Amino acid sequence: MTYAALTPETLPRRLGDLPALTERIGPPEGWKVAEVGDGNLNLVFIVTGERGQIIVKQALPYIRLVGDSWPLPLNRAFFEYHALMRQSSRDPGRVPQVFHFDEAQALIVMHYLSPHVILRKSIVRGVQHPHLATHMGRFLARNLFRGSALSLSGRVLREDMALFAANHALADISENLVFSDPYFDAKLNRHTPGLEPFIAPLRADRALRIAAQEAKHAFVSKTETMLHGDLHSGSLMVTPDDTQVIDPEFAIYGPFGFDVGMFMANLLLAYHAQSGHEASPGARDDYREWLLVQLTEVWRVFAAEFRHLWQTERSGILYERRVFEDVGDSLGAQAALIHVLKEIWRDALAFCGVEMHRRILGLAHVEDLESIPDPATRVLAEARALETGRIIATSRHALTLGDLPLLARDIERTVAR
Repeated sequence: MTYAALTPETLPRRLGDLPALTERIGPPEGWKVAEVGDGNLNLVFIVTGERGQIIVKQALPYIRLVGDSWPLPLNRAFFEYHALMRQSSRDPGRVPQVFHFDEAQALIVMHYLSPHVILRKSIVRGVQHPHLATHMGRFLARNLFRGSALSLSGRVLREDMALFAANHALADISENLVFSDPYFDAKLNRHTPGLEPFIAPLRADRALRIAAQEAKHAFVSKTETMLHGDLHSGSLMVTPDDTQVIDPEFAIYGPFGFDVGMFMANLLLAYHAQSGHEASPGARDDYREWLLVQLTEVWRVFAAEFRHLWQTERSGILYERRVFEDVGDSLGAQAALIHVLKEIWRDALAFCGVEMHRRILGLAHVEDLESIPDPATRVLAEARALETGRIIATSRHALTLGDLPLLARDIERTVAR
């Protein structure tokens, strides 16, 4: 069947004979369909039947945020499906279950997450989620380790790299919108009016521009593991007890530190946005500190789980046990682990810094900052986030985990006051 974009009216007719839907929610005559996609790329439908609800997600042949003037291949649904399959096996229960995939129609039928909410919206409201850092630290470690040459054979690794290498259209979006466009007057850039005095010195910072291009170099050349590729607080759905990771359509092989740094950046963006969402100055100080705890704890959990997997599941083609433990050099294996984690940390900081900049200066912004009603407060919050990102990116070789909360607090107190 030729591809055609679904609508709430056509979906029951076109998908009404799919067992993936009818067996779970009932016959199509009783379906109610709502299109709820609020992202940049796709259609997302909640389909409600007499026995329950289900999600249908379909790719569009263009970027929804921009329109049909920016065409985009439909095969991103193919990569999202394959990423979800790998993530579900590498950290079971942390991504929604897939019930059906139709490559020709670029659609995925999956579990409806309820009573989950998008993490970013929850953060804007100031809601704490006690298991967030633990869930995400383990998800990152398990997926990044088990999707790499530390775990996979050479044949499996290269076949998987070849499969995801074809996701070049979405990689191209990241390569330009994340790493390059924020640092010059690119056509698709946009920013809050009044932020100009902070943008000019940022773009004039040669060390920062070099750091951003070094991060881009790493993203392009370090095909270390399968990435989610777009891991931000809008890609997580949460309850007080659960965390679900969604939307891995940007999946590609890249550096260990990329997903880690992107997630950390969104916590810091949320931190600096709190001034725009509190009823009075200081009213959200406790929530600010909770966000900083998530920032440091997600790395601690990630490193601990990565270390555990290194010791128990290191069966791939890198840092082989026969080179270390099997010849009596367990200390050598530990030294190698320390080196790998240090490199991941440095890369994560670089990606963290540039992600903070592109979410303020590039095409795709974040609700944390965009929803601040007072323009002056929004400018100040964004200026602080820009400075935090600049220092993190340019000082990545020197910063420790304990430095990040200190840096964020100091900038929150001093910038533009």
